[in-house]
Amino acid sequence: MNLLRWSKRPAAGVNAKNPQANVVRGLVARATTPLLPDDYLHLINPLWSARELRGRIVEVRKETDVSATVVIKTGWGFPSDYKAGQYVGIGLQVDGRWHWRSYSLTSFGENTGDTISITVKANPDGFLSTHLVDGVAPGTVIRLAAPKGDFHLPEPLPESILFLTAGSGITPVMGMLRSMSARGEIPDTVHVHSAPTRDEVIFLDELESLDEQVPTYSLALQLTRSDGKFSIDEIDAKVPDWRERSCWACGPVAFLDDIESAYSAADLRDQLHIERFAIARTDFGGEGGTVTFARSQKTAELDGATTLLEAGENLGIQMPFGCRMGICQTCVVPLAQGYARDLRTGEERREGERIQTCISAVSGECTLDL
Repeated sequence: MNLLRWSKRPAAGVNAKNPQANVVRGLVARATTPLLPDDYLHLINPLWSARELRGRIVEVRKETDVSATVVIKTGWGFPSDYKAGQYVGIGLQVDGRWHWRSYSLTSFGENTGDTISITVKANPDGFLSTHLVDGVAPGTVIRLAAPKGDFHLPEPLPESILFLTAGSGITPVMGMLRSMSARGEIPDTVHVHSAPTRDEVIFLDELESLDEQVPTYSLALQLTRSDGKFSIDEIDAKVPDWRERSCWACGPVAFLDDIESAYSAADLRDQLHIERFAIARTDFGGEGGTVTFARSQKTAELDGATTLLEAGENLGIQMPFGCRMGICQTCVVPLAQGYARDLRTGEERREGERIQTCISAVSGECTLDL
């Protein structure tokens, strides 16, 4: 057992399609020491890596003026399947610095032909999203993190489904719809989707085609510039039987907060599944302060609203991350010194406690061993 552990250790951080794969990678790493296998493998194929998941951008296909689908060929070790609705971590090097974000998979559960896809809406304040939509070239090699997330359909499928989406919140649901369509199993499904105009509806043609061709799927578009914003108070008129349906909702923070409140008030919270793309920040942020990343020997002065995850990434530190919403616990690290504040609750954490960097800000000063 010790020999097996010794063999696997150099590749232990890479998720493999089968347990034996990391034994082979580990032995290769031992044999090539002090160089890494990657020092040789990348000369043959940059997607062959013994220590990280990689991908190559195959195509960038515009969906609207501000969104695009990015098709990625996955490399050695990427999982052969995943659940439609999950997200994947994307690492892209721009101007010598790695930038990481998570995006919902819009491909549907099977890594067919070793390709996956994400669909990204450019955010004016989002450097990486804008670069993926408007600046990344096919052939670019990126880093990947394995698919994660609990926002997916169960097996067996519910008898009736309600999708409530707005803007880019359509992306994980599109993966679900494609998965069900490919299997020929779309149950009784009502889908209410909001966007400012028809030109800004991502996947408009595909959604309307499903609406026309699949009797069990019904699409209700809410074009907010002409129809006004969707209000959960209208749900009885739009979907009279919503209380009997299992619901999956994704969109802006306020949109989801209203939906969650309505379901909780109706004592139906267990029927609601939510995917958030932004943390629900409160007014609990403090005055900020100084964060020190001890191993990287870097510091930053932060305001009370910038997360420690964002601060580390802005300094070029490869931070652990997952959902970026305070849900998955992937970003949890011990607070080596000082204080940090939870942006959702205002609760202050101190030295020795474990914190989620994606929803924590510095409170005075703090040190992380990263």
